[in-house]
Amino acid sequence: MPLPFFYNENINVETKEVDLNEETSRHIAQVLRMKTGDAINLTNGKGYLFSTEILSSNKKKVSVKINDKKYIDPPAKKISIAISLLKNNTRFEWFLEKATEIGIVNVIPLLCSRTERSNFREERMKNILVSAMLQSQQSWLPGLSDPQKFEKFISTEYSGKKFIAHCSNGTKSSLFSFQEVNSLILIGPEGDFTDEEITTALNHNYVEISLGNTRLRTETAALVAVTLLVLS
Repeated sequence: MPLPFFYNENINVETKEVDLNEETSRHIAQVLRMKTGDAINLTNGKGYLFSTEILSSNKKKVSVKINDKKYIDPPAKKISIAISLLKNNTRFEWFLEKATEIGIVNVIPLLCSRTERSNFREERMKNILVSAMLQSQQSWLPGLSDPQKFEKFISTEYSGKKFIAHCSNGTKSSLFSFQEVNSLILIGPEGDFTDEEITTALNHNYVEISLGNTRLRTETAALVAVTLLVLS
């Protein structure tokens, strides 16, 4: 059975011992009922997996000793997604969870012309990423940017292939036909990108792509795109 897997962003290759935060400590001591001498895994979300042994265990503070460390190579595919925030936060959070499990590298929340502004709770969003990373036994935490306005983000330099998915007419290629190592895809809000936004993206060398013959919700389209790009 896999060892319990936890996150500590402050741990590094020089760390010998570390005190875990109260939330993690409570889970280890009260929920899992782990004791001194038991083993757990830690990751810093930056590629390192640490094998540790519990030195002391109580619900306020669990202290562990690092016995071994291993560097995990980053994902082979560097896939980033710029996706409009959604009026329904639950749907956006669902996407973050599933995309992390699949292996997304970076998420940029977008504010488009038709975005229905919602509360962006950064700490909660990051906690969802951490939870999904641990659930899927990964050691790389996806990046999460602050929300950015479409018109500002679209001119950002990017070295990989750039795609935009939309529902308007256009000369579109199937995303199935691309096998890019580094790529960025734009996914619009409910109501889609405006014609002006699509034109702006094309003028910045984004490629129009199709995600199939059905009209998809924003979060569904985003997850389909991430799956195709990561697993192709």
